[in-house]
Amino acid sequence: MRSIWRGAVSFGLVSIGVKLYSATEDKDIRFHQVHAADGGRVKYRRVCSIDGEELEYADIAKGYELPSGEVVILTDADFDELPLSTRREIEVLEFVDQGEIDPIMFEKTYYLEPDGPAARPYVLLRDALENAGQVAITKIALRQRESLAALRVRDGVLVLHTMRWPDEIRRPDFGFLDEDISVRPQELTMAEALIGSMTTEFDPSQFTDDYREAMTALLEAKQSGGEVAQPAEVPDEGAAVVDLMSALRRSVERARGGAADGGAAEAPATTATSARKAAPRKTAPRKTADDEPVEKTPAKRAAAKKAAPKKAAPEKAAAGPAKKTTARAAGGDKPPAKRARRSA
Repeated sequence: MRSIWRGAVSFGLVSIGVKLYSATEDKDIRFHQVHAADGGRVKYRRVCSIDGEELEYADIAKGYELPSGEVVILTDADFDELPLSTRREIEVLEFVDQGEIDPIMFEKTYYLEPDGPAARPYVLLRDALENAGQVAITKIALRQRESLAALRVRDGVLVLHTMRWPDEIRRPDFGFLDEDISVRPQELTMAEALIGSMTTEFDPSQFTDDYREAMTALLEAKQSGGEVAQPAEVPDEGAAVVDLMSALRRSVERARGGAADGGAAEAPATTATSARKAAPRKTAPRKTADDEPVEKTPAKRAAAKKAAPKKAAPEKAAAGPAKKTTARAAGGDKPPAKRARRSA
């Protein structure tokens, strides 16, 4: 078990260091809300009702709505400033008989464990309570809320029951309570005899949760019969955008390189579809003085274009990509500028 609170029991002038543990746990079969078609989890988002903005937990505070509709907003800092004297102390107020406490007041149960060297005073309080047959009424602050609590002994351990405040117990307001309803003595005698025949010692281990057992059997039957769903993993949207942008960037770079070789007729791709369809254009290598093929670099191609006279531009645009390729093949290793002068 993991402790959820750490403090001390204040018993007169004696302070007993203790750690608090939850004494109970839920065994209910818990379900998730899923899409009936594919088993995908249904998720809820924290959205502000005014501006529609999705909020993080750090942006959320507690609000108290006034009868006028206005809201008083409280932050964690406001709660920390509240004067809770029992924040880390279980203060013993008085001792009473356990039978004087109506079980309707009990809320949740915790175990107390002695912390460090506090085992001896812990045992002292435990034995004194057990010998006196009394229950200690205390106060404790848990989760920013102060509660009454009853401290008693169970199986050699101090047990703390948090309790409701008296004004939290609702009074029954039923109409039949004001009516004069009587029962016959024979009926009352028969009912008392029935109660006597069913009276026994309470053994909680004799009782079972039939609904939970039936639900467990149903789940096992569906699992063994293959009636299960395997929700598909949804890729991260952010990663998909990054990958798409990277693919588009590479495609545009390839398309621009091809356009430089193929003329002005080829434009760079602007969409994912055109970027995928665009293929890099192969350039015809030129020969050096040693007849070694050298690939034109983009910088050299740009310099060659700048060197060409402006009057050659209309002819190149009219010729199109196919004519340019033919002219380049016929011109061999002559620079574009010289071929432009010859054609002029």
